[in-house]
Amino acid sequence: MVAQLIKNKTSLYDTDYNLWVLETVKQLQNRDLDSLDWENLIEEVLDLSRRDKKKLQSLLIKLCEHLLKLKYWHSEYQYNKGHWEAEIRNFRQLINLELEDSPSLKPYLVENFYTCYKKGRLIAIDRSQLQATTFPEEPIAPLEQILDENWLP
Repeated sequence: MVAQLIKNKTSLYDTDYNLWVLETVKQLQNRDLDSLDWENLIEEVLDLSRRDKKKLQSLLIKLCEHLLKLKYWHSEYQYNKGHWEAEIRNFRQLINLELEDSPSLKPYLVENFYTCYKKGRLIAIDRSQLQATTFPEEPIAPLEQILDENWLP
C-alpha cells in the first residue's frame, strides 16, 4: 500500500502527510530531485512564511490585549497585575525570538500593527466587559515601545 502511495506523491500528500514529509526529506537528502512532489513542496515552503506571519499577528494581538487590560481594567488590577505582566513579558519575548529568526518579518509586523491593536482592543473589551470607550481606539504607544521589554503603560 505504502509503495503504491509513494508512486503517486499527490496521493501520498493527501492521504498521509507525515509520510509525505519523511519521504520528501529523504529525497532531498539523497538529491533525488526528479522524484520530488514539487507542487506540494513549494506550497508547504510558502506556508511556512504564512504560519510565521499568523503567529506574529496572534502574539501581537495578545500583547496589545494584555497591555490594555493592565492599563485600563482598574477593578482587576490588583488581582491580575502579576499575571498580566508575565503574559506581556512572554508575548514580547516570543515576538522578539521570531524576529531574531526572521528579521525580514519586522516590516510585516509594522504594517499590521494597527489591525492587531484593534483586534486586541476588542478582546480586552470582551474579556473585561467594560465600555468600549474605556480603551483608546488608537494604539496606546508606538510599536517599538509596545515591544520594549522594559516598558509598561
